[in-house]
Amino acid sequence: QVRVVESGGGLVQAGGSLRLSCAASGFIFSIETMGWYRQTPGKQRELVATITSGGITNYGDFVKGRFTISRDNAKNTVTLQMNSLKPEDTAVYYCEAVLIGYWGQGTQVTVSS
Repeated sequence: QVRVVESGGGLVQAGGSLRLSCAASGFIFSIETMGWYRQTPGKQRELVATITSGGITNYGDFVKGRFTISRDNAKNTVTLQMNSLKPEDTAVYYCEAVLIGYWGQGTQVTVSS
């Protein structure tokens, strides 16, 4: 059974940091591209970051060096370190196993001004 479970969301003040984690199981994690996306009401889900099995990363334009995606293949986890958070970063953040198209339930991130 495939599982993708996000954690680490919460409320933070502008300029602060949060670390999101995604725990995966039920598929061969080490060969899977993993991604973080976010969505706000009324808007399409947008790319935050992806990381391939080989560690190649890709970020949304708005990230501008503030976020870092990483993975631990031994623990089947992918992490999104978010620094210098802005109120416009407020969204539900989703983890995806990209190649198999499986999403987690999301975790809310709220950045107050």
